[in-house]
Amino acid sequence: MANRDTIVAVATPPGRGGIAVVRVSGPAVPDIAAALLGTLPAPRYATFSRWHDAADSLIDIGLALYFPAPHSFTGEAVLELQGHGGDVVVAALVERIVELGARRARAGEFSERAFLNDRIDLAQAEAIADLIDAGSRRAAQAALRSLQGEFSQRVNATRAALISLRVYVEAAIDFPEEEIDFLASAELRERLEDVQQRLASVLAAAEQGAVLTRGLTVAIAGRPNAGKSTLMNRLAGHDVAIVTPVAGTTRDLLRERIEIHGVPVELIDTAGLRDATSDAIEAEGMRRARAAIARADHVLFVIDAAADPQGESFAAERGALPEGVPVTLVMNKSDLAAACAASVTPPAAGAPLRIAISAATGDGIPALGAMLVASAGQSDAGPGAFSARARHVDALRRAARHLDLARAQLQLKQGELAAFELRAAQQQLGEVVGDVTSDELLGHIFGSFCIGK
Repeated sequence: MANRDTIVAVATPPGRGGIAVVRVSGPAVPDIAAALLGTLPAPRYATFSRWHDAADSLIDIGLALYFPAPHSFTGEAVLELQGHGGDVVVAALVERIVELGARRARAGEFSERAFLNDRIDLAQAEAIADLIDAGSRRAAQAALRSLQGEFSQRVNATRAALISLRVYVEAAIDFPEEEIDFLASAELRERLEDVQQRLASVLAAAEQGAVLTRGLTVAIAGRPNAGKSTLMNRLAGHDVAIVTPVAGTTRDLLRERIEIHGVPVELIDTAGLRDATSDAIEAEGMRRARAAIARADHVLFVIDAAADPQGESFAAERGALPEGVPVTLVMNKSDLAAACAASVTPPAAGAPLRIAISAATGDGIPALGAMLVASAGQSDAGPGAFSARARHVDALRRAARHLDLARAQLQLKQGELAAFELRAAQQQLGEVVGDVTSDELLGHIFGSFCIGK
């Protein structure tokens, strides 16, 4: 892609700071650099320089780095100016560059140009934003792996195997007299199984990576005075919620972002759930609690094990909980319940996992944290998966469904229909890395980036 305009943006956060970075990208960069600095700097060398305005007054002094096209991040000529931080100085510098022919960049436009100029693919471009927004060290490492191309390489390897399978199937269509033998061959079944296994492996890793990217949302629910706020404070490591012996102290949602074994977690402490109340404020709190529970990735249903050792409060509430949201029964106050040692109890068939803890003393809290990490598909051992997003997971799942349909059509000896499903699966894989995309999707993705990135 050839852009005829040149863009400029500040790449560092606004406000007072030791250093500010201004980036310029586009075909006019050599002319702008010569006018601003007095000469074009040597490529890829940090050059000390002075920057002047139109009246030849000094704007600032600092370092200039020039990257000629196509050997730059965007694939275009790029100038990076590292000067003193401060809104006034930076604004004057950007204004001068605009006077020299650049325009102010849109959010994410530098990364968008890198994608459009084939310097990175779409998954790598999204990994840049994921790295900037990473909520934990593990999430940052996952984003770096995607930025370095690990996710894209696995998707492309799966797509290459799929293309080879398509060639095999479509050859059978081109030679109808041999079609039945081709479509019934063991080699074809083995190739399809190989593609499905590759895709399943990538999908599993992407699902883990998506959790690292967006974090795990955990709602703490249960009856009033079961110890929900005490558990919130214990997991957060400081007093987030007010704790009193009075039932119903928590009326609204309390949120806190924490990190458990490298996994970003958003905890939501909710109002206590009960059958009915005449208190309008409490009723609104329960409505908000149920809405938060419905949107959560995991629910910790806290039970006072001393007062309710059989978990009858959960049995009464179970029908109102949303289907599809995993629930763990947290048997709290194990220090007060003689028959409730801190442990994890394997669930009966169809029953939720039970874990005994004491939010007051901390007993069982490490096991609870490990359980949450495991529920997110993560492991304490190893660095985790590459970063991924919900759109990647959706595309991979759609590709898997198309492969299942292709398998069914092959069993019926329907070569054309099987080839159609294989092409559809290939298209879904192309959407992950950006080989098949739309302007609307690109606008949505890059519009969420920082200005200057």
